[in-house]
Amino acid sequence: MAPLPLDLAAVPHVPGHGTLPSQCYVARVWVRRTAIRPVPSYAKVPAFALEAVRDQLAEDDDEARTQLDDIFERFEREQPALATMVGDTLAEPLDDTAIALGYFLALTVWLAFEEAHRGAISQVAPAEVDATRQLLDLDEELRRGDADEALDSDDVIAMEQPALVEFIHDHLDGALETHADDVDVDDVHRVYRAVVIELLSLSYAVKQPQGFPLGKAELLA
Repeated sequence: MAPLPLDLAAVPHVPGHGTLPSQCYVARVWVRRTAIRPVPSYAKVPAFALEAVRDQLAEDDDEARTQLDDIFERFEREQPALATMVGDTLAEPLDDTAIALGYFLALTVWLAFEEAHRGAISQVAPAEVDATRQLLDLDEELRRGDADEALDSDDVIAMEQPALVEFIHDHLDGALETHADDVDVDDVHRVYRAVVIELLSLSYAVKQPQGFPLGKAELLA
């Protein structure tokens, strides 16, 4: 999937604005332990949802600015805890490329969940955002402490939400290549981490369809 163009001028100003489980989860297709909760199969976001979002977004700079403003206001109303987490990250002293990338990706991820699971997403509580952040921290710590671990946390998340992670990485790579001379890689990593926390939080917030059979992995989610 080709990345959407990242136009810094189209990105408006963003206003400032659990406990860990006792066990690690065993994922479906790898044998190494992970602290990241499995994403139920019904909560996946397919590639066609991202394509639909692409078609919705304006290409004209002025129209895109207004559209992103409106989308972020709706994001704040419907997912205030996630909007606060994203907004707080983007309000930090980051370079323009990182801010534009984080803003765009955070809103696109949310729109893709809306497109794929319209009316079936619970509002994420602040404690749930914190718990997801702690799970990601723990997973990274586990992997740093295991010299034989071949996977990193990004690999695990990519197995859980492949279309979204591919989309995010395409745009990360494009932004880093286009702005290679002036981008702050650490700033990009900070906004990427916020988007990953949003992605996982929304994955766990998708409501189970009535009558949907759950496997063992879904029961742990």
